[in-house]
Amino acid sequence: MLNVIRYSQITGLVAIDSATAEYLGEIQEVWTNDAGNIVYLSCPRGYIPLLQIAGVSTKAVSTYGHLTLSPPSGLHRLHRLPVQSTFNKANAWIEDFLFDWHTGEIAAYILSGDITGAMTLQRFATGETAPSPPHTVLAPDDIKTITVDAIVLETGAPDRLRNETEGLKDFLSEKSSPVRQLVHELSDRLHDLVSPHDQPEVVRVKIKTVGDEMAASGEHDHHALKEAVDFLHDQWESLQQQIHRASDRAQGALESAWKHFTGKPS
Repeated sequence: MLNVIRYSQITGLVAIDSATAEYLGEIQEVWTNDAGNIVYLSCPRGYIPLLQIAGVSTKAVSTYGHLTLSPPSGLHRLHRLPVQSTFNKANAWIEDFLFDWHTGEIAAYILSGDITGAMTLQRFATGETAPSPPHTVLAPDDIKTITVDAIVLETGAPDRLRNETEGLKDFLSEKSSPVRQLVHELSDRLHDLVSPHDQPEVVRVKIKTVGDEMAASGEHDHHALKEAVDFLHDQWESLQQQIHRASDRAQGALESAWKHFTGKPS
């Protein structure tokens, strides 16, 4: 939940090389592999492997390592990909999607159009005339296959669609921009304080301590800060995992850079 971001939130962010502070341009597209996992972002300078992403804030994407100049093989776009059920081609498409920028896993798909297909006719026949919501949320488990032409839904998936408020309520991406920014700032301050072996109550105490320090500075909106602290209290395990993975990614990036410049493993 903590590292999940919308496609529409990451596209347009500025990409920066964290080692040199070099401007790489804006993120233009997000790419999946054949399995449907996010593996690359692209910007005007080239393709950024997801494993080379150092951090994502509300304003920028920072990277480790080197860009891939030529498009890697087997990449696909999800945005605007048509959606169809097992028995019919619905007039629907992927409008947006949420993914974990640490792991590349899709957390949810946001669909536009008439995904219900035959379901709409059934509701009309039974007197249910309520229109479909403008956007609906599809769970990854309800996808049968993903091809370059469309995603095909599992049988019964249209019955399990949810509205955005219900389907996305636990994700950081759905918080206001000030709250998301404060969560990022809290996480950065906690990076060197939280260890992989800390017990839940220890992590929560550290979150509260850092939150109290930020509140005492008087530099942050009280309500937004409280919401950010409460969110991290609920997501303490995700925070702990994020900090551990960030350290592993940084070490991996250093080893990759060393090998690139010297031709030798570190």
